[in-house]
Amino acid sequence: MSLVTTEKKDNNIVELEIAVGAEELSEATQRVFRRKSKSITVPGFRKGKAPRQIIERMYGEGIFLEDAVNDLYPSAYSTAVEEAGIEPVDKADIEILTLDKQTGFTFKAVVTVKPEVTVKNYKGIKAEKKVAEAAESNVDAEVERMRERGARIITVEDRAAQSGDTAIIDFKGFVDEKPFEGGEGQDFSLVLGSGSFIDNFEDQIVGHKTGDSFDVNVTFPEEYHAEELKGKPALFQVTVKELKTKELPALDDEFVKDVSEFDVLDDLKNDIRQKLQEALDKQADTDLENALIDQVIAGLEGDIPACMYENKIDELVRDFEYRLSAQRMNLQLYLQYTGMDEENFRKTFREQAERQVKIRLALEKIAEEEKIEVSPEEIEAEYAKQAESYEIELEKLKGFLPEKDLVADLKAGKAIDLVRDSAKVKEVKEKKEAEAAKPKASKAKKEAAGDKSAESPKKSKKATEAAGADAEQAAAQEAPAAKPAAKKPSTKKAAPKAKKEEE
Repeated sequence: MSLVTTEKKDNNIVELEIAVGAEELSEATQRVFRRKSKSITVPGFRKGKAPRQIIERMYGEGIFLEDAVNDLYPSAYSTAVEEAGIEPVDKADIEILTLDKQTGFTFKAVVTVKPEVTVKNYKGIKAEKKVAEAAESNVDAEVERMRERGARIITVEDRAAQSGDTAIIDFKGFVDEKPFEGGEGQDFSLVLGSGSFIDNFEDQIVGHKTGDSFDVNVTFPEEYHAEELKGKPALFQVTVKELKTKELPALDDEFVKDVSEFDVLDDLKNDIRQKLQEALDKQADTDLENALIDQVIAGLEGDIPACMYENKIDELVRDFEYRLSAQRMNLQLYLQYTGMDEENFRKTFREQAERQVKIRLALEKIAEEEKIEVSPEEIEAEYAKQAESYEIELEKLKGFLPEKDLVADLKAGKAIDLVRDSAKVKEVKEKKEAEAAKPKASKAKKEAAGDKSAESPKKSKKATEAAGADAEQAAAQEAPAAKPAAKKPSTKKAAPKAKKEEE
């Protein structure tokens, strides 16, 4: 193989002309013959025993030649890319230019390469770090959550339904005095005040007792998922069959001993307070890092090929499908519940994809400018860390995670550290009460390493409503036999002939 020419075109396009010699072509053709001849029948010969010359005379010389080219050009292309010192960011368009058994073959590869970018003013960035103290209300809220987890479910017999109760109901819905599909359910468990059903439905159950039968009048919202019900008034005949409620455990030392390693409530609260503060401090560092990254992206200049964004969207979509499969769902079912088509679904990832591509390009440039290096010890340590994290054997991990990619991720991480360590940071104390129970996820380093789970896609209003537990239940076939319409929608390689994408 030899690289004949390298020509740079506009917009990060490079054209390579590559030659493969007659000897390489001959050896590859012979390998194809040995592989394929076993299944070729020629009159007068046992199957797989006909000489190559006889087969070629019978079926034509191209019977093995085309596959030989197909076997050779991917590795020839890869070698040429390395020799040319370019970094493709998309599949190549391949065109065979010449093909002759006596001289070999030549082909042209047109490929988009990583753009040249610059990053301005990435050192000494001014930023604010918002710090906060764990609020006592958050400590109390966490204690209440612990009580909720330890609550008993008891049957209500001596009072009417209240918000927060679980009502076991039968219901049948009518629109224009006619029953409608999905409008009937038996023994349906509904948490009053959860907002699971359309507006005002649950409110009209509050105040009723077990055994009561009554009418509930509602109007389906204009954005309701069932077209035939949008904006229409409906009447539901409802019977309350049972009421249940949570009985929280007493907040005493016995409760503390049951739910923790502590003996008294004050010790439990101190531990919660400390953990909340650690979460707040970590979130402050994360928010600062994300703010710094935003400014780094603002200083990024370069002509970024659109295919980089599209390829990143492809990655994010594949990862989203994988996470759906873990919930026993698939993409088509998800799209059905959200009311989106595939094109609009992909659009929800565009902002995230563009951000991740820009972060990576910026950090790689900073690492290059600052001559950031990674030691063999750091590489081994990172391999060991990831092997432990993913619970996989170290050598298996090395088999599918190339060292080149790992090194690039480590350099990007060091570039973030450099930006942060050189920044001029002013600490600002948050005046509002800190919400520390569920801190936001850190994104910067995940995005820098191309982590596809760094951020979920933005959803349309309908997607937000439809893509939750309801969809998951449908996928898992765990939904009630009659699902209420009253319920809100929750939230191989062929040889290249003219042109062929590089595999």
